[in-house]
Amino acid sequence: MRCPALPSLTKWVFVAVCAANAAPVHLEGQEFHVDLDADNTVLFRSSAAIEVVEGRTDRIDGYIVLDSERVEAGEPSGPTGFYLEVDLASLDTGLGLRNRHMRNNYLEVQEFPYATFDGTIEDVETLQAERFRVWGVGAMEIHGVSREMRIPCDLSVEEDGYRAHCSFEVLLTDFDITIPKLMFLKLANEIRLELDFTVRPALDP
Repeated sequence: MRCPALPSLTKWVFVAVCAANAAPVHLEGQEFHVDLDADNTVLFRSSAAIEVVEGRTDRIDGYIVLDSERVEAGEPSGPTGFYLEVDLASLDTGLGLRNRHMRNNYLEVQEFPYATFDGTIEDVETLQAERFRVWGVGAMEIHGVSREMRIPCDLSVEEDGYRAHCSFEVLLTDFDITIPKLMFLKLANEIRLELDFTVRPALDP
């Protein structure tokens, strides 16, 4: 069973209901949540002809459900799922005026406050001891537009959880984000996103 993406405050209640209705995942697998107290970072980078623009935030939340207690190489043998959510209103480029233009005029965060990625784990590769590459497939939603994507994330064992690093590109035009002509020289259509965060086992109620 795949749980749909929901706004932050209602999402966790619905996740609990989904877990209760998906007994094979709950009983045989493991659920991990983003550790909100960890040193998490989401970075976007635009490399245009004139200027490189970077923005970052630590406001990432979400969960991962595995088909087993730990990450294992190969195709999952049972149901999996994940949901990641980034608070776009907290993105900081280092310049107040640029932040306001980006948040209000381009991303329109008052109407579309989050970027989300909701999907399943398709495959897991072993990179080296205690390091894996996980391929996630699902719906990336930005600016109210949803696109199917296949994204790699590298996982490293960290105490009782994992450190995840995901790196990929998106096109602003794919998500109906319009940049004024005067900004075209400073902001590229292709944006590189890097997510670096920690997940730990969900605590039993």
